[in-house]
Amino acid sequence: MKNHQEPRSSSSCAACKFLKRRCVPNCQFAPYFRSDEPKKFAKVHKVFGASNVSKILNEVPEEQREDTVNSLVYEAEVRLRDPVYGCIGAIASLQRRMAELQNDLVLARARLAFYATANPPTAPASSSSSSSFFNYDPNLPSSYLDFQPSGGFSGNYDHQNSLILDHTGSLNQFGQFPFP
Repeated sequence: MKNHQEPRSSSSCAACKFLKRRCVPNCQFAPYFRSDEPKKFAKVHKVFGASNVSKILNEVPEEQREDTVNSLVYEAEVRLRDPVYGCIGAIASLQRRMAELQNDLVLARARLAFYATANPPTAPASSSSSSSFFNYDPNLPSSYLDFQPSGGFSGNYDHQNSLILDHTGSLNQFGQFPFP
């Protein structure tokens, strides 16, 4: 039995190379999956499948297809790294981090406000002398002395007491997911 294959063009797109088919001049994958990026299509194909990607691209206006393919590539990469939570896990992680940094900012602003009201400068600060703003104040409440950022500065993260944003934009203590 003879193996009959059509000759492949040397400029086949990554999708056609992966699918082992001839890349036609009007191939819908060619503009988005260049031949020098074979892993890009392989990841998308593994998660979504070639026919689903083709259907998605056909439903999207042509001016939005580049963004659609970039989104599919990102979603496929994240789903392959985290098969259970995928993009939702990445979003929840970013929301936790944002809440940590917001908390750190609130604490730092409170501390600065306390220093500004507790030690008002008596004279304009010069470059050669240090301002009392940065000096230690023995009357500082222990809550300000024991300032521990939630993770933005120190990198420590306590999953039990974390605040994250839910899908409405308000803070909750759900811990891992942004949804109630």
